[in-house]
Amino acid sequence: MLSGPGNGVNIASAAGPVGPNLELTILMPCLNEAETLAICIDKAQAYLARSGIAGEVLIADNGSTDGSQQIARDHGARVVDIAARGYGSALIGGIHAARGRFVIMGDSDDSYDFSDLDQFVAKLRDGYELVMGNRFKGGIKPGAMPALHRYLGNPVLTMVGRVFFRSPCGDFHCGLRGFDRAAMLSLGLSAPGMEFASEMVVKATIQRRRITEVPTTLSPDGRSRPPHLRSWRDGWRHLRFLLIFSPRWLFLYPGMAFAALGALVMVGLMSGEKFFAGIGFGIHTMLYAGMAVVLGVQAILFWVFAKIYGARERIVPPDPGFSAVLARTTLERGLIFGGLMLIAGILLGIYALGEWQSARFGSLDPTRTMRLVIPSAVLVLTAMQVVYGAFFAALLGIRGTPDPAAN
Repeated sequence: MLSGPGNGVNIASAAGPVGPNLELTILMPCLNEAETLAICIDKAQAYLARSGIAGEVLIADNGSTDGSQQIARDHGARVVDIAARGYGSALIGGIHAARGRFVIMGDSDDSYDFSDLDQFVAKLRDGYELVMGNRFKGGIKPGAMPALHRYLGNPVLTMVGRVFFRSPCGDFHCGLRGFDRAAMLSLGLSAPGMEFASEMVVKATIQRRRITEVPTTLSPDGRSRPPHLRSWRDGWRHLRFLLIFSPRWLFLYPGMAFAALGALVMVGLMSGEKFFAGIGFGIHTMLYAGMAVVLGVQAILFWVFAKIYGARERIVPPDPGFSAVLARTTLERGLIFGGLMLIAGILLGIYALGEWQSARFGSLDPTRTMRLVIPSAVLVLTAMQVVYGAFFAALLGIRGTPDPAAN
């Protein structure tokens, strides 16, 4: 039995090695697609016959109860049963089970034309490792895509993906795409749900795989039931994945903005209240500016931790620039820097205490003393963040040595 890692793939004898003369697997995930599965398979089989490509049609069934499995077999497709539920789980299992050197995957709802795959095959033969369909270039037929997806969901998520990862793809969520099977398996894809579509593009981009896209037409699907996709739930899962996989945009850039703006405002208000457009900004603004500094430093430290962990677990490729900076930023230097900030904060606190002493520890004017107390507190808090952050970064950098006795 061949099992895709963690995806409940039950392939048994249906699986097999990649055949030396088998060039293409046309892969379709399936969950109760009895209405449209046959026509999709027939189109795919017709394409293989017309093009003369040695290939197969593979159905990754995700627990259908409407007889889809038998329909697939009756129309000459190979069926692999995927126990773990989810769009991503079905496709990961299907990729593991595929026998072709190349794989072209597409939904089995008759929204994509499996009889017209020449552009995908040509690009794969040219050496591209991921060939994405682009529905916005190829055309979206009336009724094929809800307005929410067409004008908000897909464009926004694609824009986020392009900005975060500098991806060349103009349609992150097109369900019709082709890839080199070996290259895709090497990415370690694991997302079980609809976010699998984003994971494939993001990891291929991060690992600098050769990516291109071809125009693809999207037609209304032929099902009488609603699609499995849930707009807001699956949209959030895509966005969540993009954020988690981009610590720069999730942690570093917001952290730098918070810390820089907060420090600028706090320093500017230390000399006294400032007015802008007739509005006065005083110690209350200063307090929130100090909070922004603390939050910003914490976010930057989270970025450092995420980068170290991601490189250590090989989630992302090595970053020579970051590694060089990290090598110079030792635990001891972090402790020294944090210690200097701590001393500065304590000295400001002592100075504020002197102001209180001069008033014989009586009532003080908060508009004056808080301009000392707030920066003092911010420096102390930030210093301790840096000190503990330096220790934690050093801990993340430790790699255990295997115990020979354990083998």
